[in-house]
Order: sequence, then C-alpha cells, then structure tokens
Amino acid sequence: MVLESWLAMTEQKKRRPYSSALRQGQAEATRQRIAGAARELMIRKGYADTTMAEVAREAGVALQTLYTSCPGGKPALAKLVYDITLAGDARPLPQSDRPEVQAIIDEPDPLRKLARYAAMATGILRRVQPVHRVLRSAAAASPADAGLQEVLADIERERLKGSHGPAHHLHALGALRPGLTPARAAEQIYVLTSTENFEKLTEVCAWTEAEYEEWLAGILAATLLQG
Repeated sequence: MVLESWLAMTEQKKRRPYSSALRQGQAEATRQRIAGAARELMIRKGYADTTMAEVAREAGVALQTLYTSCPGGKPALAKLVYDITLAGDARPLPQSDRPEVQAIIDEPDPLRKLARYAAMATGILRRVQPVHRVLRSAAAASPADAGLQEVLADIERERLKGSHGPAHHLHALGALRPGLTPARAAEQIYVLTSTENFEKLTEVCAWTEAEYEEWLAGILAATLLQG
C-alpha cells in the first residue's frame, strides 16, 4: 500500500507540470481570443457600443468565462485588450524579459541601443495606437466613467514606470549626458514615445513609420546621450 501510494504520488508529480503547462496554454489562448474579439469590436463600433455579450459571442466563450477573465468588467476588458496588444501576445511574460528588450540590453553601443529601442517602440505604437485612440475618445465622451478613466491613468503610469528601465540602464553604463538624472531621462523617454506624438507625425504630418523610427532614434540620442 505504501509503495502504491508512493508510485501514485510520483505519477502525479510527473503529470502536474504537463497539466499546469496545458492549463496555462489554454488560458493564454482564451485571453488571446477574448482580446482579439474585443479589439476588433471596439475599433469598429467604439468602446461604448461594444457589449460584453458581443465580445463573448465573437470570442466563442461563455459570458461567465469573459467576466472571470476580466473581473473588473468592461474597463478591465479594455485594459486586457491594451496589454495584449502592447505585448503582441497573451503570454504572462514581462516586457523586460522579452527578446527585443534583451537585444537592446545586450547591444554595447548606446547609439545602436537607442536605434533598437526606437524600432521596438515604433512596432508597439503601431499596434496600440488604434486601441489607445478608441479608449481616449470614449473617456473624453464619458468623463464620469471612473473605470475607464482609471484604465487610461494606469496606462500612463505604467508607461512612465517602464521608461525608467532604459533610463537607468543608460545611467548604469555612464552613457547619459552630464547633469541628466535617470528620473528626468525616464520622463523624457515617456513623453517622446507617446502615442499622441506617433499619431501626429504619422497621420497629421504623413510621415512613414520608417521616418518616425529614424526621428525617434535621433531625438532620443540627442536628448539622452553625451555629445
């Protein structure tokens, strides 16, 4: 009996990592479907006219599954859409651990480092710009929607916090220009990589994304690095 119990426990331990990975993969796929359906509906119809029931139907999930994935309701769904669009997938992997960021960290030359950063930022902005515009428009039309207002505030807080990574990285390398603190460098990165700047240059000024990327790399270098 003891041997049988030990064998059963051993088999359970063998199966557990596989089952855990399978469940995680299924959860990621569900979040991806939900975010994809919600993104398409919100961009086509607007945030206010997109219902949770429509998203569940388009994603092929039960309405309860949708609320379980987004326990904060529709504002939480909007944040899920933004986060997955920004990351490019539903994997629970911090941006700092992704290959593009590792390539920036591994690049020894500060100028090329910022060129890689500008390329990554341009790709992210291309993805998130339509979502961010929809959410900004909805928030402006419904200032009393506290949940949506908080989503946009969270996005900006996270963007600013994320800008501290490259700023402190450059500071640790001794690459920041004299007198520029990592905190002030982060604030400048945050402003220069805003969705609004991307929109103005690529839509109003009709720049190509390649032109925007080249400008961003240049302005970051001129602003942050030693001469």
